[in-house]
Amino acid sequence: MRFNTPVELSEIALISGSRIIGPSDVFASGINEIHMVEAGDITFVDHPKYYEKALQSAATHIIINKEVEVPAGKSLLFSEDPFSSYVSIVRHFRPFVPMDAAISSTAMIGQGTVLQPGVHVGNHAIIGRDCIIHPGVVIYDHCIIGDRVSIHAGTVIGADAFYYKRRPEGYDKMVSCGRVIIEDDVEIGASCTIDKGVSGDTVIGKGTKFDNMVHIGHDTVIGRNCLFAAQVGVAGVVRVEDDVILWGQVGVQKDLVIGKGAVVLGQSGVPKSLKGGVTYFGSPVREAREKMKELALIKRLPEIIEHLGDS
Repeated sequence: MRFNTPVELSEIALISGSRIIGPSDVFASGINEIHMVEAGDITFVDHPKYYEKALQSAATHIIINKEVEVPAGKSLLFSEDPFSSYVSIVRHFRPFVPMDAAISSTAMIGQGTVLQPGVHVGNHAIIGRDCIIHPGVVIYDHCIIGDRVSIHAGTVIGADAFYYKRRPEGYDKMVSCGRVIIEDDVEIGASCTIDKGVSGDTVIGKGTKFDNMVHIGHDTVIGRNCLFAAQVGVAGVVRVEDDVILWGQVGVQKDLVIGKGAVVLGQSGVPKSLKGGVTYFGSPVREAREKMKELALIKRLPEIIEHLGDS
């Protein structure tokens, strides 16, 4: 998330209850998770396994729970609980603002766009030209919808990321401050859910089509001209390249890449990255022809066992 204007680090320290180590007369331009950071950003780290990754990242300001040497060109914000400090910054700069009507007065709706009865459009959301938004669709704050987009009944765009920190007493929610961006000529079926990014954007590429009941997790980027059939579920921080087809009930694990032109057949499970231009099947997926041969062989096992017993 970008701040509207750069913010002095001393103000960030006050908001987050942290202590500056290193240069203090500097500014922060945004706040992001470690995999999204750019120069000027604040990020956080609270586990020794990831200290070095955070300290060597593009982030300029790191909230950390250990006093370490300050890398050149960076500042540290020491906190006993970096997760909570990070969340306090998000809540300050992206607070919950109740809507003043079903269609927020701060939303922008393009010429020729039709909003059917029961549509809700959140604060600062943008919808392009010549869209059709069907009854019961909910578009959360700050989401961006392109031109000629069709969204069918009951779909929810921009709900919070499913992201929690487990503690002995329960789960702490990572407050989302990202967006959903839907590019031009996309069609979203009925009862789909597309979660906003935790701090960045969940993106649906131009020309992509979703059937009903498709779920897309936070910070996932779907390429152009993809086709997802009913009940596909894609976890967070996935990158799906252009022209990918996922048939019904495919499940995709987090933090992976599906290459351009890949096809995954129905009811398959994708636990790791896939090369493009290949058809896959199974759970876990394999190249479809190999998997079909394997299944055919399994069907013959009783015959093979009986033959071995007779020999």
